[in-house]
Amino acid sequence: MRRIAVWNTAFLGDAVLTLPLISTLKAAYPDAAIDFWVRKGFEGLFASQPELAGVYGYDKNGAQGGPGGTFALGRHMAAQGYSLFVSAHTSVRSGLMARWSSAKTRIGYDRPFLNRYFYTHTVPRCFDSMEEIERLLQLVKPLGISELHTWPRLVLPQDARHKAEGYFASHVKGPVVGLHPGSVWGTKRWPAASYAQVASHAVAAGAQVMIFAGPGEEAMAQDVISRIDTGGRRHAVLDLSGSLSLPELAAFLGRLDCYVTNDSGPMHLAWVQHTPVTAIFGPTVRRLGFFPRGSRSTVLEADVSCRPCGLHGPQECPQGHHRCMAEVTPGMVWADVERKLFRT
Repeated sequence: MRRIAVWNTAFLGDAVLTLPLISTLKAAYPDAAIDFWVRKGFEGLFASQPELAGVYGYDKNGAQGGPGGTFALGRHMAAQGYSLFVSAHTSVRSGLMARWSSAKTRIGYDRPFLNRYFYTHTVPRCFDSMEEIERLLQLVKPLGISELHTWPRLVLPQDARHKAEGYFASHVKGPVVGLHPGSVWGTKRWPAASYAQVASHAVAAGAQVMIFAGPGEEAMAQDVISRIDTGGRRHAVLDLSGSLSLPELAAFLGRLDCYVTNDSGPMHLAWVQHTPVTAIFGPTVRRLGFFPRGSRSTVLEADVSCRPCGLHGPQECPQGHHRCMAEVTPGMVWADVERKLFRT
């Protein structure tokens, strides 16, 4: 193999979970140049990965995602001389890109049905029997690779790591918990009042709280902050909402003593760096295979019969009660966070 393309233009967490597949390919073909194709905006996060020769963004929701733009990109990829194209994304558009790449070996999933015309080899998705990392590693089966890497190794840019190091040295004086109340999907969001109660408990116990939010989530973060009882310790709440790039966010998450989050992309940025994670799952469930791994990670879920209500969770609860989130109480979350912050 001279040059390999790995394609995953899905969401942030999906891209992070593709890292074991990439490191597996690099170990099997150490002399090959591997390019990673991701959703536009994620390129900087993976720019320092030592396994990668290049990281490229696909603007699937812009002009590049239209028929003309997609075909033009396909022609561009064909000119790169890929000998292997591995698609971790199941869409027909991804299949077309694989076919247009003209790579001699093209591997993807066997669904949807049209994929058999796009790829030289297909593998089952195994959605009901495997976790996502293992599902992705199925894609190397046609290559006869037996040495599989199963933990995502995220290597961040030096400037992002230096920014986090400097901020923590200047502002953090003890245990610190990060809270990230946002999510693209409305039903995945634990209530702001519940996040605020956990933050209030943390401040009262002598810890500091960092509030994170991505673009468009700033109002959610401010709603939480406005509800926190600081007991006069206003310096204990550090507002970082909307102020960090994606690589910087990852670097900050890697230094926390605990991270409380909904089922979201940033959740994966934390646990892969061995940060203790307390994840709150509502419309989604652990068994879908996208949960935080490792002994330092906890998934808190309510026993509600209508779960899951989708792979991602809709914007509004189909049943109108949102019990899946309401029944995960601040007390349940704080008990897990306290144990991680103070190692009790």
